[in-house]
Amino acid sequence: MEKIDILIVGSGIAALQLAHHLSKQFHVMIITKSTKWNSNSYLAQGGVAAALSYDDHFQLHYKDTLEAGCYFHNNREVLQLVKSAPELIFELQQSGFTFDMNEKGEVCLGKEGAHSRKRIVHSGGDATGKNLMDYFFMNMPSNVKITENEFVYEIILDPQSNRCIGVKTKTPENQIRRYYSRHVVLAVGGVGGLYPYSSNASSITGDGIALAFNAGAEIADMEFIQFHPTLLYVNGKTYGLISEAVRGEGAILMNDSNEKIMEGIHPSLDLAPRHVVAEQIFMQLQSGKKVYLDITMIEHFKEKFPTITALCEKNGVSIAEGKIPVAPGCHFLMGGIVIDSLARTTVEGLYAVGETACSGVHGANRLASNSLLEGLYFGRKLANYFNNLTDSVTKISYPVENPITEQQSIKLPAKEEIQEKMMECAGIMRTGDKLLEFYQWLEQYETNLIHFNELSMKETEIIFMLITAKTIVKSALLRKESRGGHIRKDFPNKEESMQEQHIIQTMNQIFIRRYQNEYHQIAVHA
Repeated sequence: MEKIDILIVGSGIAALQLAHHLSKQFHVMIITKSTKWNSNSYLAQGGVAAALSYDDHFQLHYKDTLEAGCYFHNNREVLQLVKSAPELIFELQQSGFTFDMNEKGEVCLGKEGAHSRKRIVHSGGDATGKNLMDYFFMNMPSNVKITENEFVYEIILDPQSNRCIGVKTKTPENQIRRYYSRHVVLAVGGVGGLYPYSSNASSITGDGIALAFNAGAEIADMEFIQFHPTLLYVNGKTYGLISEAVRGEGAILMNDSNEKIMEGIHPSLDLAPRHVVAEQIFMQLQSGKKVYLDITMIEHFKEKFPTITALCEKNGVSIAEGKIPVAPGCHFLMGGIVIDSLARTTVEGLYAVGETACSGVHGANRLASNSLLEGLYFGRKLANYFNNLTDSVTKISYPVENPITEQQSIKLPAKEEIQEKMMECAGIMRTGDKLLEFYQWLEQYETNLIHFNELSMKETEIIFMLITAKTIVKSALLRKESRGGHIRKDFPNKEESMQEQHIIQTMNQIFIRRYQNEYHQIAVHA
């Protein structure tokens, strides 16, 4: 048993920004399921969105964010996010981090989908995430300890107050460890690993959602999942992200009949919001056509996109031919663990930052390059909260665990079976019939009243996938409309009726909360 002041689960940008801004008086531990390098942040090719140019303004960034997310946001939090963006960039520069600069000594600004201005800041071209993570790891404060390859499988709750007081982990050797902390922060990313096609790190399988749900925290907006339009697609498999910045440089989406697939679909053509582009590519693939990014107009492609070039060459795609085969894949979760403006969940002592949290800043569809920004923003914000907190925790009751006398015998599906069913029934385009069919399939597996101590890491991960999948499917069934990252073929038009919403309010284990004038579905515990 080890006692810590602040325990952070996950090692992405939000976790590291938090750790770097915490007071040196705290004993801080970061626990990560895999290695510290294996995160979505490290894979991030896009940059950080910030209104820095003379013809830009945070109000324009605010407007673009709301439009891309279909006006389903916490507007006040979005405004604070975009207002803070330039300051966060300057803060990183002052601390020694280097962004790409032009010959005039100014920060280079790129453009991505649904942005009305050039405002994407990069480092190392398409290696922004990697460079940021390397920088944070190289400058890790001495009061921060990183524990790798331990899987957090349970939130420990005070049996008297129901306050979060720590976590249980398992090592690869199935050894159980307990860590007690005054504050536990979940920063474990999204749900990419629930799908066969994903830009996410392989370890990202929705653990944070399942952990929080099992602890009694509220989970919201799980139906809103962003599928990135362009993953490298070779022989029926995806192999990594082809950044939106490629289209920002002029690349055009073409099918194998040499047709520009975005013409007549959206005024922004290939730089339309991600859900619009992903849907069009998906429909082309469903009709039997292949889709390519035509990059022939981009000069010095290898220099501008070294990571993408290496990815293509590794998988047998020649950049010289000027065609990159692409398909959409799961990229980002807009919903997640409900937090307030200080990143506090509905369970005392438990916090969430980054993609695993539902803060309301992304709405129904995240604006490109607002994800690293969100991690930087909430990481610093939560650190400031902890640094100024007068801790009111006085007495903690530690739970006494009763020994389990019987070995559980549980039936579980293969990970690949869950992934295939998620793509088929809860993927880019959904119908009520398929969602219901999948929900009934999920119901056959008992995911409650399970003694996780007795299970292997692999079994626990699959159960977490089932729990998270169920929250996605239930939310998608309830939202009888198409909006952002949630496309219902049987409800192609936006805006479900108020009558439908009132019906939803009465359903078991679901209630509706409002940010502005919109409703958000929140799964709660009976």
